[in-house]
Amino acid sequence: MSTPIDISEEAGVRYLHFGSEWVQGAMRVRRPNALELAYTREMMAGLILRDAEEWPRNALVIGLGAASITRFLYHHCPATRIEVVEIEPRVISAARQFFRLPDEDERLAIHIGDGARFVTETAERYDCILVDGFDRNARAGALDTAAFYAAARARLTEHGLLSVNLFGRSRGFKASVERIRSAFGGRSIAFPSCDSGNVVAFAAGGDPVDVPVAELRERARALKARTGLDLGPTVTRLEQAGSLPGGRLAL
Repeated sequence: MSTPIDISEEAGVRYLHFGSEWVQGAMRVRRPNALELAYTREMMAGLILRDAEEWPRNALVIGLGAASITRFLYHHCPATRIEVVEIEPRVISAARQFFRLPDEDERLAIHIGDGARFVTETAERYDCILVDGFDRNARAGALDTAAFYAAARARLTEHGLLSVNLFGRSRGFKASVERIRSAFGGRSIAFPSCDSGNVVAFAAGGDPVDVPVAELRERARALKARTGLDLGPTVTRLEQAGSLPGGRLAL
């Protein structure tokens, strides 16, 4: 039985659902290239962990949803080549019809297929792999396994970062964090939970990330000026949660 795909709209925000109450994506109709949901904003925090002027040269997005991350990268990171893997063709159709998914061109390629298998089989390496794949019951399946995280690490460049949306209210959340930590030799961080219950985790396998909090704030100010994305509150939440020991974010 195929998963129902539903579209709703309230107060100027259009939502994607997979036959349940879980929101699978959202777009503010008058600001389609902004990131409406908090967790999608935090998934882009790599832009302040690496030198945002040069990074990412290419990105792999697993799980299209309402195309929020894809639209943001396409419009605000013009030097970035983007590949998207989405297992459900009807999600791609919905994103084109209702969520302003850009047309494929020399910068954007969309693949229909299993994201975990794609990562295992591709020979490409990416500066950024962003994973946001859930079914109608908020389950990530093969995208939340030790084998997948190990394969993702192998597909990152020396500047590469993995960004994963996890559902922090699920019973297996701590095990998910541990799988990422183990696959990356402890070089990972789970951000404090968003109000929605989503937790974003980052991991690095190549060049170290070691950014003082003052520099994180300065990079966040520059990013906001350039794209409108405000990650200042994320830096504050990390600081308040004790996630920046010694006043720096290190991976």
